[in-house]
Amino acid sequence: MLTIDGSFGEGGGQILRTSLALSLVTGKPFRIERIRAAREKPGLRSQHLTAVNAAAQVGNAEVRGNEIASAELTFAPRAVTPGKYFSPVGTAGSTSLVLQTVLPALLTASGPSTLVLEGGTHNPMAPPYDYLKEVFLPLLRQMGANVTSRLERYGFFPAGGGRVIVHVQPATLTPIAILQRGKIAERRADAIVSKLAMSIADRELRVIAEELDWPAECLHANKIENSPGPGNVVMIRIQCEHICELFTAFGKKGLPAEKVARQAAREAADYLALDAPVGPHLADQLLIPMALARGRFRTGPLTEHTKTNIEVIRRFLDVAIQVNALPGNIFEIAID
Repeated sequence: MLTIDGSFGEGGGQILRTSLALSLVTGKPFRIERIRAAREKPGLRSQHLTAVNAAAQVGNAEVRGNEIASAELTFAPRAVTPGKYFSPVGTAGSTSLVLQTVLPALLTASGPSTLVLEGGTHNPMAPPYDYLKEVFLPLLRQMGANVTSRLERYGFFPAGGGRVIVHVQPATLTPIAILQRGKIAERRADAIVSKLAMSIADRELRVIAEELDWPAECLHANKIENSPGPGNVVMIRIQCEHICELFTAFGKKGLPAEKVARQAAREAADYLALDAPVGPHLADQLLIPMALARGRFRTGPLTEHTKTNIEVIRRFLDVAIQVNALPGNIFEIAID
């Protein structure tokens, strides 16, 4: 049984999620200690527990330590079973992160599966639903996956209550190379509010227009009616010839709308200034499917999340992961 130190590297919940995902795919049991030791509230929180229980269902696993605040967990999967699964986070915890935990295994299952995920769809510190739909899942489809999704209800932090439906067909992933982004085909900024004044979205879009020098036709203000609680998100979409990237920032009480927009705009500007197709968050998320299919991609300087994820993957899979520095502060990650 593998023993994983949950405190190493970035020391967060990603170590647990990657371990769960690869344990399901490989059938290797593991024990993780000091879960989320680097966080203010260490141990399992609601969204992590939901991911554990979802993985246990999918893999018919024997689990010990799956309770709130637990710092240790033992996970021993049996066979991955296709089917319909319901995973309520119960809070505004990320539905996207729960999906990314079980999706690699469901792609290897013997039949199709449906996931019904309830919780946060648009919350800080996790990819929003739009990121999955427009950035992550299209790349999986390039690798041969057949995964479709539908957002039935928005769920903003802290109320949650969102609902996402995902359909997964089993597939064998094939290698891809993402080395250039190509010409920009579309630029779009969305400022979305729920149960808040539209003036917030208008202020955010004015900042984005100034920061990125984008014309009015790229700017879109939207008010959401089907979310249980208030919320605000800014999303900047850059669709290129070979890849789409999305940069987000979330409003919160006491934070001026201008600061929210400026955060997203600066991340988008940093991406455009660096001639690499894969942004820092996507680099981290691509590692598991790339490790299963092989391939390579180019990105900017590696985040601690990405470095940590590489080390966890090496514990479960017999793959060679090379990180090569290129001119212009670009790095190529090759997985063979």
